[in-house]
Amino acid sequence: MGKVDIKSLFYSLQSQMITKLSTNRQHISHPGIKGDSSELNWVEWLKTYLPKRYCVDKALIIDCEGNTSDQIDVVIYDQQYSPFVFNQDNAFYIPAESIYAIFEVKQEINKEYVEYAGEKTKSVRSLIRTSAIIPHAGGFYEPKQHKGILSGLLTLSSSWSPPLGDSFEKAIYNLDAESRLDMGCVLEEGAFLVDYEKTRVQKSTKEESLIFFFLKLLIELQKLGTVPAIDIDCYGSSLDSI
Repeated sequence: MGKVDIKSLFYSLQSQMITKLSTNRQHISHPGIKGDSSELNWVEWLKTYLPKRYCVDKALIIDCEGNTSDQIDVVIYDQQYSPFVFNQDNAFYIPAESIYAIFEVKQEINKEYVEYAGEKTKSVRSLIRTSAIIPHAGGFYEPKQHKGILSGLLTLSSSWSPPLGDSFEKAIYNLDAESRLDMGCVLEEGAFLVDYEKTRVQKSTKEESLIFFFLKLLIELQKLGTVPAIDIDCYGSSLDSI
């Protein structure tokens, strides 16, 4: 029976991702196109490796009262209990109830982009999220409480030295509760997971940034379970006939 070097496989995946993003940064001069390319790479990578129960897209988040978030670069969401995902010429509108996690994508991490990602996070977490009764063979499940929405920042490099040192932690801890970033990946330098209750930041080595981020993301998604069912009547109330 043969053996596979799992560590080597993970390192290869990270090398491929770094090469792809570095090539884009070197050869694409237009900032908007460069940003779009980075976002697409992260979306496609997560679509490939996350379990198929999770959908991944760039999107705007909406609630039943018509409020809308800022545009979010990477959205991890559910469609089983939240069926209203609108696609208008590849512009996705996803209901707030279906969101598991959101990420901002930048070329590098710095104070400005940490705060910017925090503002985008707040625009999503401030939306209304409904929860409906779920019928089953023996009766009904009561509406579930919503859990928090994960948020983070995905970059290739860091403008700080050291990359994830005191300046990084100060920027992270200066965010207010609704803007907090839970985790992130700086591909060339390391990944991080923030525990705000214990005021502690777990960090990876730079060699294991991608796999650390991915495994921690899977663990955090597992903790969230399945999103509650959407209250369809709340969305339907916008129609004249309902």
